[in-house]
Amino acid sequence: MKLVLLYVTTSSELEAKEIARTLLAEHLIASANIIRNVVSFYEWGGKVKETVECVLIAKTREALADQVVERAESLHSYECPGILILPVQSGSAAYLDWVAAETEDLK
Repeated sequence: MKLVLLYVTTSSELEAKEIARTLLAEHLIASANIIRNVVSFYEWGGKVKETVECVLIAKTREALADQVVERAESLHSYECPGILILPVQSGSAAYLDWVAAETEDLK
């Protein structure tokens, strides 16, 4: 079973926590980490922006990735949420098995 990480930028720690809690409650992800005070640079509306955001990193099965993206987008405050799916090459076998078990269809 292939696993992925979802990298999601959010406007605040509160928003990141709300998205993480919802995805966990719906068994779409096994776990999430939040990194606070990330400084982001990007161009939007023809202007270079600098903002402080949070990054949510979620772990799930590849088969659920599109559903997780769709759900995260529905919960997100941004017009164009920064959400990326990153493949997991390998890792601790016990941890990978745990992620797979936590995101089984009939939890």
